[in-house]
Amino acid sequence: MSENIEKKIMKDFQYGFVPNRHLWYFEYYTPGNTGIFMKINKPLYSAQSKYQRIDIFETDFFGRVFSLDGITMTTEKDDFFYHEMLVHVPMFMHPNPKKVLVIGGGDGGSVREVLKHKSVEKVVMCEIDEMVVEAAKKYLPVTASKLDDPRVELVFEDGSQFVRKFKNEFDVIIIDSTDPTAGEGGHLFTEEFYKACFDALTENGTLSAESEDWLYDGAWMRLAFSRIKKVFPITKLYLGFMPTYPSGMWSYTFASKGIDPLKDFEPEKVKNFSEELKYYNEEIHRAAFALPTFLKKELEEL
Repeated sequence: MSENIEKKIMKDFQYGFVPNRHLWYFEYYTPGNTGIFMKINKPLYSAQSKYQRIDIFETDFFGRVFSLDGITMTTEKDDFFYHEMLVHVPMFMHPNPKKVLVIGGGDGGSVREVLKHKSVEKVVMCEIDEMVVEAAKKYLPVTASKLDDPRVELVFEDGSQFVRKFKNEFDVIIIDSTDPTAGEGGHLFTEEFYKACFDALTENGTLSAESEDWLYDGAWMRLAFSRIKKVFPITKLYLGFMPTYPSGMWSYTFASKGIDPLKDFEPEKVKNFSEELKYYNEEIHRAAFALPTFLKKELEEL
């Protein structure tokens, strides 16, 4: 593609839909020979921050789509699949979560789910890229609906460094990171970072981290799980569907200082929950920890 044509396409993307021309979004999965594509109805936002490329656009089927460095972060159609599984597993496992730290999560979906729990008094969201939060507030009203809640404190720092400032501070830590290959995401996949999270949690503290998919990014999944397992006495992988993420089967890692997500689970807390949950329920909670045989074998080898 010539440089002039590429510049014209980018101008079209940034400043509006051109009649009779279809704009398409392509995300290429690791190692680059497969992926997902969407027809763009209307570009809404496109910018290059200090850390990453940010794009938000409208589609017919998925609604508004948010992408970082060409990797899909959220869509209005299925964001609840991911955010409910990432957030509610550790939240329901803590006996009384009052102070929560969300690392990453600049789109606001994790904060939205955390604040469904009435016991929460404060949520600190540490997002490295302030431009992501500004864009989400303006263009992702469904996902970012709670970012201006008075219980929310926004911090714009490197989460891997920010968490080191605290000891015995947070009841729940949620690691809502970008992929390790995008932006600054790799800093949130180190053993040193997980050790800092352990120190920042209270005695009954629980943690969840997105840990990639098995099919395309299995090396990162295994690396994240094994590093968390070195730090936390209880570490368990769990799965959930996520239609617009690579493979459609996403993994999360639960960790705690002593709470077991199955033995200590209280299903009545979920059944009696007053807020709407569209994906997560007490049956999904148990089922998510039932792993397929091939994955069990891989984790046992670790």
